[in-house]
Amino acid sequence: MEDDGSIRDLMVYTLNVSGFRAEGFPEAVSFWEAMKGERPELVILDIMLPGEDGIEILKRLRSSPVTEDIPVIMATAKGSEYDTVMGLDLGADDYLTKPFGMMEMLSRIKAVLRRAAPRSGRATLTHGPITLDQGRHTVRSNGRDVTLTLKEYELLRLLMENPGQVFTRDQLLATVWGVENVGETRTVDVHVGTLRTKLGPAGGLIRTVRGVGYRLEEEP
Repeated sequence: MEDDGSIRDLMVYTLNVSGFRAEGFPEAVSFWEAMKGERPELVILDIMLPGEDGIEILKRLRSSPVTEDIPVIMATAKGSEYDTVMGLDLGADDYLTKPFGMMEMLSRIKAVLRRAAPRSGRATLTHGPITLDQGRHTVRSNGRDVTLTLKEYELLRLLMENPGQVFTRDQLLATVWGVENVGETRTVDVHVGTLRTKLGPAGGLIRTVRGVGYRLEEEP
């Protein structure tokens, strides 16, 4: 979604000739109307939009069980680190800094779609009282269902696939969010905090390694 018509047309054209099926919208009203008819595989959101801005649209997407797992890439102005971090905190999967090239856009889209695709390997991961079903994309903790955002789910899956391994905040930001050198890793701490809370008593298995990052405690 981009309010500048020339940029929007170029983005849509590039995506269509690159094998994707894309549609552009100048503002939120037309976007939400189109969402009633078809659920996209990915959304690119400009933060600065007339009326409902990109941050508000992202909040709405993430608050609905129908759209909460749609990958979202935020387009932010150069130097707007606050907007970038806010978007990541709210569940954006990646970001593009304006002005950006069409090849960079395509590269980031493909990377986000790869990360969002179901992984092969073990369909179910179990660690103590936590069970993560990759086929159904569900999580249970201490016998109860747990509703996670896409980023919380990917964060938990990474830790469960590598019990005992310590991940720095930068490593988690790069692996789960596909973002490097943002200059702010607070988003990792926020997501770890909410993940621990949602897992209940089992959340204590996610340990903080002071001065380094996080690890999932190995089972005894």
